[in-house]
Amino acid sequence: MAIEPGPSSTNDAQRSRREQPARPVPVPSTRAAERHRAVFSRQTAGLSSQHADAHVGLARRPRRRLAVDDSLRLIDDLTSRSVDPMFSDAQLAPRNRSKAEIWVSRVIVFTICIAVGFAGSLIVRQLHTDPRKEVRDTLISQLNGENDRVDALGKETRKLRTQVDAQSDKLGSYAGDPKTNGDDIANGLSAVSGEGITLTLANPLAANTDATDGNTAREGQGSHIRVITDADLQQLVSLLWHAGAEAIAINGHRIGVQTSVRTAGQTILIGVSQIQSPYKIQAIGDRNTLAAYMGSKALPSLYASYQASGIYPQIGKTNSMTLQPADTGDVNYARRKE
Repeated sequence: MAIEPGPSSTNDAQRSRREQPARPVPVPSTRAAERHRAVFSRQTAGLSSQHADAHVGLARRPRRRLAVDDSLRLIDDLTSRSVDPMFSDAQLAPRNRSKAEIWVSRVIVFTICIAVGFAGSLIVRQLHTDPRKEVRDTLISQLNGENDRVDALGKETRKLRTQVDAQSDKLGSYAGDPKTNGDDIANGLSAVSGEGITLTLANPLAANTDATDGNTAREGQGSHIRVITDADLQQLVSLLWHAGAEAIAINGHRIGVQTSVRTAGQTILIGVSQIQSPYKIQAIGDRNTLAAYMGSKALPSLYASYQASGIYPQIGKTNSMTLQPADTGDVNYARRKE
């Protein structure tokens, strides 16, 4: 006679099945887990694929699994093997290194840091430099070179003109013509000598006249400081002509019919020659008349404006001075009217 299980035995069987943990589907050898996280570590040579223990996880109700279904296999891996198999790579034992190897590594790292820091400082310094200053320095050097070349050519021209005059005197072409000689002296085409005065004036000491920094005196000092300009030199030259001067030179550059006194940028030019403070104006003529006409008593307002700015002109008399010919160009369009 068969004895049918009662309700209590059925419940016990179901309870025992629920208490048994779910066994995960075994992983075939073809799907064994591989470690890629520590492929460059020497400790991976002796490691093998590891999976979660069958007893890990909470007890679940037994359910039917299909080993051939990839989606169910994925779900089974997520529920039964929540720990990443490659997590054990983080627990690899560190390799013992010698002190020499440690110090060599430190020296190499320190050297690399020094090199990177030095290169970075050079780059930052290059970024903070003003490229305009280099351009200005280059242009100034080129201008100085051209000025030296012009001065050399001017000296050569005066030398050749002297030779031409000497040959003309030997031939007797116009050496005895007083009108021609007077025209040459008035036009600044020949060297002259005689008594006269020297008028010297300079910029005030507070003015910064250094042209290498690219700033004028007013910009560099931040205040309105009066300096000598081309207009001042033009005014003084005009006053000397009016006083009876027969020949005038500024800083050794003769004033001729084709000579200009002008400002180019921040520099005063006599013709094409650059001059700087102090400015020395030489004038040949009656020294007493020129000195009296250009003195402070004859020009009180002019001297008052100069002194208010810190400019103090000085006049000196001389018994003899020599002025070289002016630099003149060729006359191509002007013709003598008969």
